[in-house]
Amino acid sequence: MKDKLGCCGLNCEKCDAKLATVHDDDELRKKTSKLWSSLNGVDITPEMINCYGCRSGGVKTYFCENLCAVRKCVSAKKYQTCADCLEMRKCKPVEEIFSGNPEALNNLSAVSYTHLTLPTIA
Repeated sequence: MKDKLGCCGLNCEKCDAKLATVHDDDELRKKTSKLWSSLNGVDITPEMINCYGCRSGGVKTYFCENLCAVRKCVSAKKYQTCADCLEMRKCKPVEEIFSGNPEALNNLSAVSYTHLTLPTIA
């Protein structure tokens, strides 16, 4: 599961942009672009709905590739996901994702925290 998560914890395997890309589904691209345009208050065309996943190789949506504050932060800190960050629970951009998608927080909580190490006891 960990390798299928976006930086924020969303499951890329369930994302309509990825599903539309993998299945070359133009109807799903139209539906997704309309929904995302409405949710984000910007014009997102069906042609922009192409993505293989936030952390995978290949094409990504324009938003995910260039504008996503969470992905930019994770990349700058050289983390795999927000689960690697001690500040995750205090982060406003990722909290906005969790508020609309509680599954994202659950997904991140289920993966190991690679930044944690146990102190050596002398």
